[in-house]
Amino acid sequence: MLETIAIILIVLWLLGVVSGYTLGNFIYVLLVVAIVIFGAVTSPQFLTSGNFFNTGVTSGEIAIMALPMTLIIISGEIDLSVASILGMSSALLGVLWSHHWPMLAIFVVVALLGIVAGLINGLLVTRVGLPSLAVTIGTLALYRGVALILLGANTVSNFPATYTNIGVLPLPHTQIPYNIAIFVVLAVIFAIVLHSTATGRSIYAMGASPEAALFAGIRVKRVKTMLYVVSGLVCAMAGVLWTFRLATAVQNNGLGLELDVVAIVLLGGVSIFGGKGSLAGVVLAVIAFAGLQNALLLTNFNQEATGIVIGVLLLVSVFAPNAGRLRQMGLPRWVRGRGAPGGPGGRGGPGGGSSSRGGPGGQHSPAIGSGT
Repeated sequence: MLETIAIILIVLWLLGVVSGYTLGNFIYVLLVVAIVIFGAVTSPQFLTSGNFFNTGVTSGEIAIMALPMTLIIISGEIDLSVASILGMSSALLGVLWSHHWPMLAIFVVVALLGIVAGLINGLLVTRVGLPSLAVTIGTLALYRGVALILLGANTVSNFPATYTNIGVLPLPHTQIPYNIAIFVVLAVIFAIVLHSTATGRSIYAMGASPEAALFAGIRVKRVKTMLYVVSGLVCAMAGVLWTFRLATAVQNNGLGLELDVVAIVLLGGVSIFGGKGSLAGVVLAVIAFAGLQNALLLTNFNQEATGIVIGVLLLVSVFAPNAGRLRQMGLPRWVRGRGAPGGPGGRGGPGGGSSSRGGPGGQHSPAIGSGT
C-alpha cells in the first residue's frame, strides 16, 4: 500500500512540475481525500494493499485511454470510438492467436489496426470536415461491428500465462499493476507534450479558437489528425492489456467504456468546449473515479446503478466549470435568473437573447473554447 501511495504522489509531483497546479487541481485533491475517507469509513478493506492493487488493475485501461482523449477534447474535438477500438483490437488479437501467429507479430498488426482506425477518424474530421461527435459515434458502431465480424460468438482464452500474468500480477517486488505502470509513463509523456512543447501550445490554441490558430500558422488539420492517430494506437494497446487481464478475447470487450473515459476527462477539469485543461487534473480525476467506484463496490452499492453516478459526474463536470459561460450564451430567463428586462442578461440589454448571432452577446459556436 505504501508503494502505491508513493508512486501516486511521485506522479502528481511530476505532473505538477510540468503543468503547474491550479486551484482547481487542489479542489480535486480534496475530492480524492474525501473519497478515501469515505471508503475507509464504509469498509475496512478499502485501505488494504490488495484492494489498492485490484482497483488499479480494473481501472488501468480506462486511465490509459483518458490520456489521448484529454488532448483531443482540449483541441476542441471528441472521440467516442475509443472503447470500440479497444474491443476491435482485442478481437483481432484473439483471431490471430487462434490462427497460431507469433505474439510479437500480433502486437505489430494490432498496433497498425489502431493507427488506421485513428487515422480514419482524423481524416473524416479534418479533411472531409464532418463533426467529430457524429464521426466517432459512427465509427463507434463501425469498429464494434468489425469486432463482431472478426470473432462472432467465439471466445479465445488459451493465451500463454506469460502474457496473462501481466494483467493479474504486479511488477516484480512491488504492488503496482503493469497497466498502472504503463499509465504512469504515458501520463508523464503526455503531460510534457501538452504543457512543455509547441505542439501542446498549438492544441490549446486550436481549442480556444480554430480560426485564430489557423491564421497563426498552426497546421490545425495535421495536428488534429495526429491526435486521433495517437488515440487509436493507445486504445489498441489498452485492448491488448484488457485481453490479457481477462485472459479472454470476445467481440464485446470494453463495451460502454467510452462514457467512463469522457467522464474522467471532464471531471478532471477539461472544458468540453476546448482550450482548457491539464494532465494533472485528469490524473487526479482517474484516482477519484476509481476510488469512488471501488468504495461503492465495497459498500454493496447496486452495481447496475453505477451508471447514475457516472451520469451525475458527467453533468456536474460539464455544467459547473461553464456556468458563467452558459449564462452569457442567452439561456432562458428561468435559467439565467430574474434580471431586469433591460439590464445585463435581460432580453433587451447587452448579452440578451435578442442579440444577433454574430454580434456582441450572441451565441457562440460550441466548437470554440473560452481560452487557454
